[in-house]
Amino acid sequence: MKININFLIMGIIYVLFASVMIIIAVMCQKLSPYIFALFALFILLFFIINGISQKKYDKQAAEINKSRIIKLMNIVNAYVVIWTEDKESVIVNDKLKGVIGDTIAGLNNKELIDIIFPQGFISQTIAEMMLSSAVKELSMKINDKIIYIAWSSSVLLMGNDGQYIISIGFDVTENKIIRQQLNITNNSLASSERRHSLAMDLSEIGIILNEHCYESFHVSEELKKMLGLAEDKIKIDDFVKLIHNDERILFETYLKTATDKNINDSHTHSMDIRILSVDGQYRWYSFRYKNIHTGTYGMPVIGGAIIDISKEKDKDILIERMAYIDEITGLFNRNKLMINGQEIYECCKILKMSYLVIVFDIDRFHIINDTCGYNNGNQTLKDFAQILNKKKMKNGFAARIGGDNFVLIIQDYGNSKFPEMLVKEIQSEFSHMENEHMFKQSLSCSAGYSKMPDDGPDFATVFERAEFALSTGEKRRVVIGYDSTVHDAIIKGTALEKSLADAIEAGEMELYYQPKISLTTKKIIGVEALIRWVKPDGEVIPPSKFVPVAENSHLITKIGEYVMQEACKQNKIWQDMGLPNIVMSINLTSEDFYQKNVKQYISEILSQTKLSPEWLEIEITESLAMKDIDFAVQQMQELRDMGLKLAMDDFGTGYSSLSYIQKMPISLLKLDRSFIILLEDDLVAQEIVSAVIKIAKSKKIETIAEGTETIGQIEILEKLGCDYAQGFLFGKPMRASELTGYLSKSMEQGYV
Repeated sequence: MKININFLIMGIIYVLFASVMIIIAVMCQKLSPYIFALFALFILLFFIINGISQKKYDKQAAEINKSRIIKLMNIVNAYVVIWTEDKESVIVNDKLKGVIGDTIAGLNNKELIDIIFPQGFISQTIAEMMLSSAVKELSMKINDKIIYIAWSSSVLLMGNDGQYIISIGFDVTENKIIRQQLNITNNSLASSERRHSLAMDLSEIGIILNEHCYESFHVSEELKKMLGLAEDKIKIDDFVKLIHNDERILFETYLKTATDKNINDSHTHSMDIRILSVDGQYRWYSFRYKNIHTGTYGMPVIGGAIIDISKEKDKDILIERMAYIDEITGLFNRNKLMINGQEIYECCKILKMSYLVIVFDIDRFHIINDTCGYNNGNQTLKDFAQILNKKKMKNGFAARIGGDNFVLIIQDYGNSKFPEMLVKEIQSEFSHMENEHMFKQSLSCSAGYSKMPDDGPDFATVFERAEFALSTGEKRRVVIGYDSTVHDAIIKGTALEKSLADAIEAGEMELYYQPKISLTTKKIIGVEALIRWVKPDGEVIPPSKFVPVAENSHLITKIGEYVMQEACKQNKIWQDMGLPNIVMSINLTSEDFYQKNVKQYISEILSQTKLSPEWLEIEITESLAMKDIDFAVQQMQELRDMGLKLAMDDFGTGYSSLSYIQKMPISLLKLDRSFIILLEDDLVAQEIVSAVIKIAKSKKIETIAEGTETIGQIEILEKLGCDYAQGFLFGKPMRASELTGYLSKSMEQGYV
């Protein structure tokens, strides 16, 4: 018990008062009886007042200590109870209050303890608790929910206040549930092992993979008899060797998947496989298997059953032969190729292997059919099929996909030269085959190949890319591997073709015009119409970017029609505006020149636009004319007879000679810019240009220099006798509106 400060103060006052009383009693002896009586009364009052004050202090101190204890209890991350054995005093921390819930408000201390602790625990004496340090795991039921708490209790000695018990508990509910589940699982596994042993004895044929190691299969009695085994297990590698080559890769894929902990697959699967029996014959079996990822120590248990389906398979084979076998060669057909190809593709991904998909085409096979007959043609197909069957090796696949096209799927061992070496072996063997009815017809084949899984997300894509590789070969006996850059370029070209078609329909084609200048008079004598693709955002695409695409499609015809129609119409508009007459030059495409009645075609456009033929000049490239010189001369003469002017474009870049000029009814020879840009620095170029100009003049043919950009070039051309010039020096290609201003200004200055 602590000493009250008030008591000390009263003691000091008492001592001082007593001293004063003694002094007065000594000095006034008559009054000493009264003084001592007063002193005794003072002492009595002192003790009464001090007693009341001390009780009040002790009560306050007790409240302060309880508050401190509660704060400490709430700091601890556990359930804490401080209580007396008679349950009269109970203190519970907030964590435990939270578990009990709102019902705690309506409970007295005894009811609260009865909820927290069972009766058996409370009957334990305090003395026993003091001697025991064991942890008691008790259950507590709250609102139909049971939680498990591990309690540790000890006795607190609190002086005159008696003994208190402190109990500290930790929630072990989750651990309790896990232990219960483990007990159930262990009991279940023990029972499962007994059932498994019984199932193995009762099954027709069964195999199971040991869950502790992956070196051997445990097998049933029936399977032992079928394989001729002396023991009830067989090494996995030995079992795999008994499986037919055509199905072995599928089984190896199953093993890889089954032993991979990262693959969670609990479904039942099946595969049809051929297994070598003890009698030396392969028999068909249905292998149904399942992976159970609940084995000891987390190792998966893999099990399966094998059922003889040889009789059923014979029927299926007959049906399959009708659906999946090529009648002529006996190889699989395209339908079977797509099914088995995808299976091999998936195996490649799982086993991390690479396979080649090679597509073959027998060169000029139609000639064999036409000259040697269909029977010999069919024999050729059979012979080629036999070669592929020999080359397919283990886990390979061969098919005829139609006509003279075949497919070989074969494992790729990483040698970059292997595909070409293999195909050349096949080509060599095929070329040396003899057939008495073939009339010594030479046999050859071409091939394209791709790799899986690298060249596509599935087999169908890989196969298509092998076909694409074959289609890119232009010569016989070639071996072409799939090239993604070539493929992307073609895809890009296809996309550009579509965009070009849309642009034509949307009216995005536009003509630009470049002036032609007389070197004698320095006046404009004509313009050349040049096609441009102008996108909606203003971007101008030059013809070099889209004309080659157009030439490989029907689009070049549409572009040619637009250029002819628009150029003639524009020239007539300038004439109607009062501008001086100039010659409009137009490049004629090969499509128009060789496949149309050019005379009629141009006549109709001139009639529609009302433009006189004398103001139209047709430009034909040297290479275009040399495709068929006789036909070209005939076409050109018909155009000259109409009154049109004819010019040969890009002269000197092709393979013609000057002697052909005299055969062609041309009026203008265009000197290619590749010669013009060298004029100032290259004497050889000057001599060539000079010779061409002299010969042209001798044939009364005018000359024009393309790509003139400097005054020095013009000075040399004038000395050499060139008639006209065209290039950036006199003007870049410009829109119709711009050229209108150019012509107007030139007319004002007297240059037209």
